Amino acid sequence: MQSLNILVTGGAGFIGSHLVDALVERGHGVRILDSLADEVHHGRVPEYLNPDAEFIHGSVCDAETVRRALDGIEVVYHLAAELGLGRSMYQIVRFVQGNDLGTAVLLEEMIKRPSQYKKLIVASSMSLYGEGPVRCAKCNIVAEPTLRAEAQLLEHRWEFYCAVCGDMMAAMPTPEEKRLFPTSVYAVGKQVQEQYSLVIGRAYRIPTVAFRYFNVYGPRQALSNPYTGACAIFSSRLLNDEAPLVYEDGEQTRDFVSVRDIVRANLLALETDKGDYEVMNVGTGVATTVRRIAEIVAKGLGKSIEPDISGKFREGDIRHCIADISKIQAKLGYEPSVALDDGLDELISWVGQQSADDRVSVATAELAAHSLVK
Repeated sequence: MQSLNILVTGGAGFIGSHLVDALVERGHGVRILDSLADEVHHGRVPEYLNPDAEFIHGSVCDAETVRRALDGIEVVYHLAAELGLGRSMYQIVRFVQGNDLGTAVLLEEMIKRPSQYKKLIVASSMSLYGEGPVRCAKCNIVAEPTLRAEAQLLEHRWEFYCAVCGDMMAAMPTPEEKRLFPTSVYAVGKQVQEQYSLVIGRAYRIPTVAFRYFNVYGPRQALSNPYTGACAIFSSRLLNDEAPLVYEDGEQTRDFVSVRDIVRANLLALETDKGDYEVMNVGTGVATTVRRIAEIVAKGLGKSIEPDISGKFREGDIRHCIADISKIQAKLGYEPSVALDDGLDELISWVGQQSADDRVSVATAELAAHSLVK
């Protein structure tokens, strides 16, 4: 593939920096636009940032900075975003500005010269699905549940049950066509980001791809940021000899996908037009309980610390959501290449060389203060 000039917004972050490395390795000219958020970078350029990429310190909300960052660019990866589902429920303005407005500013600058761009690839999220579909094997009934009732959760009845026979229903893979039911301001913003991008892409003939990432993990996650993914949060607790805090009973399931597979999906989208103007899941299709993740990370770090299964629940939390990856397999030829155990070994090896401030208690207290934990 010929060399391209590529902008990665949020390119100093966890996923963005790995993508930047892969693009540089393939001979592309890469420019990064990143605000160096305090929770992640403390205002400092990270040591791992690729020296062969140009770096611009600034916000996607600032039109002049975005205009400068887009100069001469042919492909845009839009990964910049405010992170934290729970936090988004009480920092609404911050999330609307950073995610919705930031995407709007980027797009408005792009459409001033739309023929300049060969591709726009935007990071969305599985969070906009809400609950994944469930099925009763006995009755052969498939349902798309919304939020579980608070009364049910207060009784610690965590699962979904068949309305006909009363049996517990089993989680199914979540396809892109599922009805969306975002349960946080963050998730609503992700839905807005992907729809803005696809609408503008179609209107101005900028080939656009929206990826709905599932639960991404790997080296370079911000261990001191209590709003990042479960693997990093558990690691931070364990590094400080504290038990990983697990809500409900720990048997809720997610699709944990290595950052290396996320990068592969992004590269595939660049190299073919088969995914243009599409929304696609990026995951593994494999369900793993949150409790198991906590136990694996503890064992890997040599900590004999059992997870703290709190029995509490957070407002908007979902029970199960696993990726149906058949669309991205068909469109892009994507196949997950990193098994969970191998990916966690890689993460744990990196974590073992890090230190972390455990801020989980602070974050939990903030949620409780806003009546978001019960």
